[in-house]
Amino acid sequence: MEQPTFFDDSGTQPLAARLRPRTLEEFVGQTHLLGEGKVLRRLIENDSVSSMIFWGPPGVGKTTLARIIANRTKAAFIDFSAVTSGIKEIRAVMQKAENNRLYGEKTIVFVDEIHRFNKAQQDAFLPFVEKGSIILIGATTENPSFEVNGALLSRCKVFVLQALKPEELVELMSRAITDPRGFGNIKVDIPPNTLEQIAVFANGDARSALSTLDMVVLNGEADEGRITVTAETLEQCTSKKSLLYDKNGEEHYNLISALHKSMRNSDPDAAIYWLARMLEAGEDPLYVARRVTRFASEDVGLADPKALELAVAAYQACHFIGMPECTVHLAQAVVYMALAPKSNALDAAYGRARRDALEQLAEPVPLVIRNAPTKLMKELDYGKGYQYAHDTEDKLTNMQCLPDSLLGREYYRPTEQGLEARFKARLEQIKDWKKRHETS
Repeated sequence: MEQPTFFDDSGTQPLAARLRPRTLEEFVGQTHLLGEGKVLRRLIENDSVSSMIFWGPPGVGKTTLARIIANRTKAAFIDFSAVTSGIKEIRAVMQKAENNRLYGEKTIVFVDEIHRFNKAQQDAFLPFVEKGSIILIGATTENPSFEVNGALLSRCKVFVLQALKPEELVELMSRAITDPRGFGNIKVDIPPNTLEQIAVFANGDARSALSTLDMVVLNGEADEGRITVTAETLEQCTSKKSLLYDKNGEEHYNLISALHKSMRNSDPDAAIYWLARMLEAGEDPLYVARRVTRFASEDVGLADPKALELAVAAYQACHFIGMPECTVHLAQAVVYMALAPKSNALDAAYGRARRDALEQLAEPVPLVIRNAPTKLMKELDYGKGYQYAHDTEDKLTNMQCLPDSLLGREYYRPTEQGLEARFKARLEQIKDWKKRHETS
């Protein structure tokens, strides 16, 4: 005889679907929009929602928020998919909305993945948005500035939804364990650090976090009416070894330090190893890309100006395609940084200038390089004696641009590394020219 399992009555819906928040109070994350007194929360609570677009990565609550608005607002709600609908379906929905308007009823049309509509399909919404037949709510993972028609975009307020923080994902999963819609009818033992590891692995995606939790609980060890989730269970379900770590903890900073110092030490093998350690532990690739971009100017600088271009390109590639495909782009950037000639001259230059800027904040801008857009400013000698370098044969002038108290200060001190040697030679030529053309 087959024994019943703990999950016989749990339904066939995925955990993320069963736990979908029904009210603003259940919604987790996006406090910058939905916290007490924040603009979007006020619009929803006051039933004064206008056409808007939710822009954000997957799994942050775009569709859920639209459904919550449908439950709170006094309007008909039509859920519309850009994947399966065409012009014919749009016109039918718009006609229904127009009929509702004639009877004094508002209609909210929610369009998931609105960026998938072409220009003609988007244009079909425009007249109905303009005359108020519908309130359009679009959801997109792509930048609406590029993917939504300007005319339609100008009539919609864009709200940017952010990836959920690890602690928000832990809150969501903790609720799933106790909520009857989740595993509240089952005794589940799962260590808090395991929830934190799943949160890191999910990388800001609530749907991913709940799906992983669903899997590890379903594959947990059943014993005497209790389900126990272990580190081994998590490893098996995520195909990850125990590399997961707290993004805000010491190991996080140890690893990024190891990556940075390996690149600085021109060790591509060590650099790519520490990169792999971070990414396979669930680190956000955009965080790594930002650190590499900083490195490109802090440690390479003008010794190889193309390093910054490559770092920015790697960041964009990570943003476009995400994990795991973007690992190769980061690997390319990290190896390039490791092999590039090194110079910290720019970082050191800014540090020296910063000290003077903080200590002498009241230093006035020399009159000669001030703009004089008004008659009064001209009368006060703003811009008097200004020399336009492009009008000179050498494209150089001896005009003073530093305050008197800082005259002669040298902040940028180029090295002989890589291409920076050329910048050094050019700087020496400029200084020599200015010395020869000094005015008494």
